[in-house]
Amino acid sequence: MPKIVVCYKWVLDEALIRLRADESLDFSAAEYKISDYDRNTIEAAVRAAQAIEGTTVGLTFGTAEAKRSIKDALSRGLDESYWINAPEASRADGAVTASALAGALSKIEDVRLVVCTEGASDTFARQVPPRLGALMDWPTITSVAELHIEGDTLTAVRKLKDSLETVEVTLPCVVAVLPEINEAPLPGLKAVLAAGKKPVTELAPADIEADLSPKVTASSTRAYLMSRKNLIIKEGSAEEKVAALVEHFHKEGLV
Repeated sequence: MPKIVVCYKWVLDEALIRLRADESLDFSAAEYKISDYDRNTIEAAVRAAQAIEGTTVGLTFGTAEAKRSIKDALSRGLDESYWINAPEASRADGAVTASALAGALSKIEDVRLVVCTEGASDTFARQVPPRLGALMDWPTITSVAELHIEGDTLTAVRKLKDSLETVEVTLPCVVAVLPEINEAPLPGLKAVLAAGKKPVTELAPADIEADLSPKVTASSTRAYLMSRKNLIIKEGSAEEKVAALVEHFHKEGLV
């Protein structure tokens, strides 16, 4: 039976990250979760599997903490899950993550499609899907807003800066979907209970062929603060105020 593998990431809940007075970040109250973007990606993979009468496999690369993500992922319609348990994941860059995922994918039979999110919600570096496609020597389509499969043909609508592009490719391939591809429904109680009975395969770094040495390391993390000018235009008619605002934007180089 053909398999669709969906890659997801276990990340800190950005809503619970606090900013200290010195502009450093306080992660002490932040819990981990499956990225909101990845929840939509999981739903896209489940729908794609239904179209080809296949099965869906979740795949994540993380530390021991990532084990907590598996039941949540399985409750969202996945049939089974693979977890690469590696301490190296805590400092992994896009090259390391792609290498680890490619190594795990070589252990999974009959993979016809790999679905990733365009970018992780914590970094949004957009590195992993194209790197993964290159390692597997598969066609790769990014910025996917719509996805359709008929037989061995995948049709994707890419959302570009000022246009839409329709692309057709023969499976197998890698696609990177945008968060707006669909909404992710909340799992029901029955799905949550069933998730605990689904198969899970744990892989160690020794089980896969992967380069886990990062090419990029983060030396520090600080908050990004953006200062805005508080422009108030009180005088004149509505047309005159709009004209003054546009003139200000031109002076600032914003338009």
